[in-house]
Amino acid sequence: MSDKKKFYMTTAIAYTSGKPHIGNTYEIVLADAIARYKRLEGYDVYFQTGTDEHGQKIELKAAEKGITPKEFVDGVAGEVRRIWDLMNTSYDGFVRTTDKDHETQVQKIFKKLYDKGDIYKSSYEGLYCTPCESFWTESQLVDGKCPDCGREVSPAKEEAYFFKMSKYADRLIEHINAHPEFIQPVSRKNEMMNNFLLPGLQDLCVSRTSFSWGIPVDFDPKHVVYVWLDALTNYITKIGYDVDSNSTDLFRKNWPAELHLIGKDIIRFHTIYWPIFLMALDLPLPKQVFGHPWLLQGGEKMSKSKGNVIYADDMVELFGVDATRYFVLHEMPFENDGIITWELVVERFNSDLANILGNLVSRTVSMSNKYFGGVVTRTGVTEAVDEDLKSVVTEARDKISAKMQELRVADAITEVFNVFRRCNKYIDETAPWVLAKDEAQKDRLSEVLYNLVEAITIGASLLKSFLPETADKIAGQLNTGLRGFDELNQFELYESGNKVTDAPEILFARLDVKEVMPRVEEIRAAQKAEYEAEQRALGKEPAEAAGDGAADENAAVIDIEPKEEITFDDFMKMQFQVGEIIECKAVEKSKKLLCSQVRIGSQVKQIVSGIRKEYSPEEMVGKKVMVLVNLKPAKLAGVLSEGMLLCAEDENGVLSLMVPEKEMPAGAEIC
Repeated sequence: MSDKKKFYMTTAIAYTSGKPHIGNTYEIVLADAIARYKRLEGYDVYFQTGTDEHGQKIELKAAEKGITPKEFVDGVAGEVRRIWDLMNTSYDGFVRTTDKDHETQVQKIFKKLYDKGDIYKSSYEGLYCTPCESFWTESQLVDGKCPDCGREVSPAKEEAYFFKMSKYADRLIEHINAHPEFIQPVSRKNEMMNNFLLPGLQDLCVSRTSFSWGIPVDFDPKHVVYVWLDALTNYITKIGYDVDSNSTDLFRKNWPAELHLIGKDIIRFHTIYWPIFLMALDLPLPKQVFGHPWLLQGGEKMSKSKGNVIYADDMVELFGVDATRYFVLHEMPFENDGIITWELVVERFNSDLANILGNLVSRTVSMSNKYFGGVVTRTGVTEAVDEDLKSVVTEARDKISAKMQELRVADAITEVFNVFRRCNKYIDETAPWVLAKDEAQKDRLSEVLYNLVEAITIGASLLKSFLPETADKIAGQLNTGLRGFDELNQFELYESGNKVTDAPEILFARLDVKEVMPRVEEIRAAQKAEYEAEQRALGKEPAEAAGDGAADENAAVIDIEPKEEITFDDFMKMQFQVGEIIECKAVEKSKKLLCSQVRIGSQVKQIVSGIRKEYSPEEMVGKKVMVLVNLKPAKLAGVLSEGMLLCAEDENGVLSLMVPEKEMPAGAEIC
């Protein structure tokens, strides 16, 4: 057995209802970056992912296509794995919940918990959401719909087995309070404690009889195991957990997991249900559950029905694997949702990958060839500016490690690019093309180019966890290997007299958005045609099936009472600008109000808004919003408000913030 410190991490397993979009794919890329960096640090990593393949939704989708559920999930699971592999992710284990060994252990787990008295048979009557596979009470609904996905629910009553959640609730609360790192970010922990645990847990339905696509309860086969008990246990079954104490060495070595990396929408299942199941099995709890935010298309959640889905393979076709990896890793904040648009990807590709990184490597290799025939030599002719470069480069490793320890991956990759930015600045400071004109400065020029090659080598080694193919290409052009962790805070390890490649490869050629967007339109048209064909094959009209996503001339509209006409001069008195919310908290004396600090250009305004029902303070931070800036200040619930956030309101009083369609700087005028 390795004497390295172990690190077992998992993603959520992808639900096999359809092809994963870039928002789903983000999670596996994020996990891969963490796993690769842990390996660089010297950890013995076991990185697991997979697919969740049971449930009523799968059964219905298979029936629509006229195939068996197993045939349906085989196809989707294959597609999931293809995309995970396309994105160059280094997972060690891929679990499918239709794997025989998993199904066997789930049956044994269910029986053990039943024999222990934690599971009992009763009947359930409630409101059921098929897409989420969840029962709800009337009080838990939001505007009469599922609180998780916002879809319609329907009454359901059936015999079921239930798990006694309340039996373990106090123990779980105690654990969370004693281990503040268990649920991250902190906002997710507060949500779980305040909204679910502290008000009291209801017993959980853990079997169903209204459909058959699931793992049968072996002692009562008309029941199938509820999807969450089935799915969550994959984290132990795949690595060899056995109820009968015959667990494998892999399980004994790796459990408990150091990290469950999941989407914020399933945090409740992983921080309440899963820990309680583990307590009932007398198993230790995972060290940490991190609920990452969503990657949203133009500010809204991606869905096929909205026609706004971006897929990883389409992005790879246009930008390449590493550029796609860079975007999703760099653009996703630690706690708030990230935004993706095709135009923004092109912008980041050009500004960061082509300009900062690609141009740096190309210039350095080209100058080495032009001035010294590609031979890189130390001469010892140094100047003060060299020390600052070396300091930035050799301190980067520890800064990145600190960010990665907190799972602030976007910040970590920014630190990597700070190395490359410093190299570009060093070129400007030393002006090699000027040194080359003076024969007396030849040794100084050689030292400058040596420093650049050495700094880029360290930068590429740090980049490997995030953009693995690019890091290898850079090392190839510099004719060197990538460094190990212990060498990344040392300078001058590049072999003096080594020769770089004769012809530098362009790592990232600049893109013209005007050339990219026609191809994007082709992709969208193909997706639309495929979606419409699927719906018609099911006997549905596409607009009806797409619901809120498709254009429909008969769609619901709202007429409001018209106000008195105003003149253009009246309108010009109002100043509208884009603002960025940098801080937000609930107003203590109100159930409706949020108080936001909004950056508008170089100033920050405090604005109070009655949107607490629709938005939590945590999800407000980072949003770009439309602001009426010159509204006369007023106090709401005793708190000063210096402007107004613009919202749309439907007939039920539901509010939606107005956000810019494209990325705009804080302070941009709305006219």
